[in-house]
This record gives sequence, structure tokens and C-alpha cells, in this order.
Amino acid sequence: MNPFAQKKIFLEALQALRLKKKPKETATKTDASVCPSCKESFSKNALEKSLFVCPDCGHHFSISAQTRLDMLLDAKSVRFLNRRLQGGNPLNFPSYEAKLAALRSETGIYEAVVTAVGKIGGVKVVVCVLDSRFLMGSMGTAVGEKITRAVEYATHARLPIIIFSASGGARMQEGILSLFQMAKTAAALERHADAGLLYISFLTHPTTGGVTASFASLGDVILAEPRALIGFAGPRVIEQTIRQTLPDGFQRSEYLLEHGFVDAIIPRGEMREAISRLLALHGRTTA
Repeated sequence: MNPFAQKKIFLEALQALRLKKKPKETATKTDASVCPSCKESFSKNALEKSLFVCPDCGHHFSISAQTRLDMLLDAKSVRFLNRRLQGGNPLNFPSYEAKLAALRSETGIYEAVVTAVGKIGGVKVVVCVLDSRFLMGSMGTAVGEKITRAVEYATHARLPIIIFSASGGARMQEGILSLFQMAKTAAALERHADAGLLYISFLTHPTTGGVTASFASLGDVILAEPRALIGFAGPRVIEQTIRQTLPDGFQRSEYLLEHGFVDAIIPRGEMREAISRLLALHGRTTA
């Protein structure tokens, strides 16, 4: 065969293969998500298959509490705790009640945290997941109460507890009442620890403010997703306060791992397996 003809056939086959491999060909204007890190766009179906992690750069998209529970817990093992518990407007903050009602309708959840009991590989656990869609996962009185009740349930039932944090911190619309939740959740976790039980804190993007300064930092084991922003005040506020340039990667998971604040960085695809191993290492068996 003519070598030029062979080359043409080869190039045509290669081009056809490349077209087949393109993941973005299914993305449309109405069904596409753009990665905030690398700016590539992907279909929602492609992101679902990758557990909402960018296939190109590994950026971890924010996910709902329900999606997190579906990824973590055994199928049909979930039982929600205090599902309908919700907060009010204790300080009569303007328009706050209307905002809460709109968010409940939009997200399908009653507050910024979802708490449940379920199983991971047959091991029974209590799980709390903050949902950033609901006022940026901020901690008001209802969030603090739900987490406290979940911890107390875990203590009474002698179960491990896992808390996934994703929060802007204490909720400003509830003022000092939201700050009270820092002490309340910490006290409940101390009683859980005194009972000799395991608490795994899993930090996701972002974990800041009063949540970082309370239950998020109290885990027996502290895990984090890659590149998550974790801290009390944001880096911009810190730079303006101390009038110094912060190190590259400051307050990101990798920086905190290097400086001993985080025990391990766990990509989302390894989340369930990593937690299952930790449960086994701490003597938890199927129940």
C-alpha cells in the first residue's frame, strides 16, 4: 500500500478516536458546569460520574449534604435524625424568616446541617453534613442543636460520629446566640470523647469562622479534601490586619497538613474507603 495512503488512514483513525474521547461534546449551554480552577467545562453527567471532581485538574466541586450521604453510607441504611428541626428568628432580624423559607423550598432541607445514622460497610455510625447551599452552611441555633443532639445520640448508642464541615462560620442573623453553639457542640463532643468513642472531623471547602473554632477542630482524626480553604478569618482579612503577605497556599489543606493541623488529605473518590479503614482500626465491626 502507498505509504502516504497508510498515513492518511492512520491520521483519520486517530482523529476519530480523539473525537470519541472528548468528554465535553455532550455539554450544552443548559447542561454544563465550568470548573472554577481550570475553567474547563463538563456535562453534569460527566461530573456525576467523577463524584463532582474536575476530571482535568482535580478541583472538588461543592456537593449537597444528601449527595455526600449517598456517596458515604450503605444503600438503604440511612435514618435521618431530627430532620424537621428548624430555627426561627430570635433577634427579629429583618427579612430573615423569608430568606429561611425560600432556602427550605429551594434546597429541600430544613437547616444548614443534615444529621443521620447509617452504615459504612456494615458499620453503624452517626453522620452530620453541613450544606453550603443553605446560608453558606452557617451555624445558627438550629444547626448547633442538631449537631449536639446527633453527638448525644452517638454517645448514648456508643457509636462513632463523623462530621463533614463546610461553613462560613457563625450565622450573623442570630448574633451571640449562634456563638453559644460553639461551646454547646464542644461540650457534647467532650462527653462523647470521655465515653471512649471515635470522632472523625472531615473538613471540606470552605471551613471557616466559628465552625473551625469549635467542633471542626476537635476530631480525634481530622481529614480534609484537597485544596479546601480552612481557617478562622479569611486570608484577605488577615493580610489587611497584619499588613503582611501570606505564604502561598496559606489556609489550604496541603499547608495545614504540612503544619500538623490536618492528619490526612483524602480525595473524594477515596473518602468512603479511608473512613471505613479508620473505623476498622478503631475496633468498629459490622453491626
